[in-house]
Amino acid sequence: MAWLAEHYVLSTDQIAQALFTSRRSALLRLATLYAIDAVSRFVDVTTGDRQHLYALGPLGMLVHPTTYTDPDRANARPPRSSIERTERIVGSRKLRHLLGTNQLFVDLIAYARTDPHAGLARWWSEQHATAAYAIAGIRPDAHGIWCAGGRTVGFFLEHDNGTEPLSTVLRKLRGYERLAEFGPRYPVLLRVPSRRRETNLLRALAGVPTVMPVASGVQSEHPAGPAWTLSTDPGPRRWLHELPCDHGPDNPATNPHRFADNPDQ
Repeated sequence: MAWLAEHYVLSTDQIAQALFTSRRSALLRLATLYAIDAVSRFVDVTTGDRQHLYALGPLGMLVHPTTYTDPDRANARPPRSSIERTERIVGSRKLRHLLGTNQLFVDLIAYARTDPHAGLARWWSEQHATAAYAIAGIRPDAHGIWCAGGRTVGFFLEHDNGTEPLSTVLRKLRGYERLAEFGPRYPVLLRVPSRRRETNLLRALAGVPTVMPVASGVQSEHPAGPAWTLSTDPGPRRWLHELPCDHGPDNPATNPHRFADNPDQ
């Protein structure tokens, strides 16, 4: 329910992949949660597979009263009920985009279940990350902290469905320049739908200096693995935990959300 409060919507397959040993176990638990109004559900019309998508139900809204309320308008008035919130999600122009963005994190969580040395330490939605780094004016689709291979790598995700011109995608990188002045220098992950789109993106980035590391990847490849190409070093693909990362200065005034590798620091 905490995930649904922060990230609006998850599919049956995503919930099963992230949290259960089998799809049948997930369906049984979800049926119980639906029966007690902890979650609501509706049919996925974005992919054509007709599986259920889940959002918070009336009980879920009571447990998480400060949930995000509208995927399209961060400043929208609070919904009067979970039904209204679900209606906003169903009718959102971002529904397919939300599912694609959330899938990267579901893949990482599922991978961490197979590797005791890996884990997702932070998963923030677009609205959470935008609010946290408001002074810099960035609007990433999501923000995460991934721990694996003895390293901790933060990242900002820009999930691209190929519906925008490349120039629009590249303009999003400008907002990260201000953040780099006083905050973390995390890689910006540009995750695209096809290898052709990635090739064109890397060609457009060739020779363009970026303050933040920029890495591209294709949505069909597992995000934890060797799926990422640095725009400044388009050689062998890198694992997510191999990407360059700087958590920024240890200054609570300018970098209040700094992630400490050592929680005692």
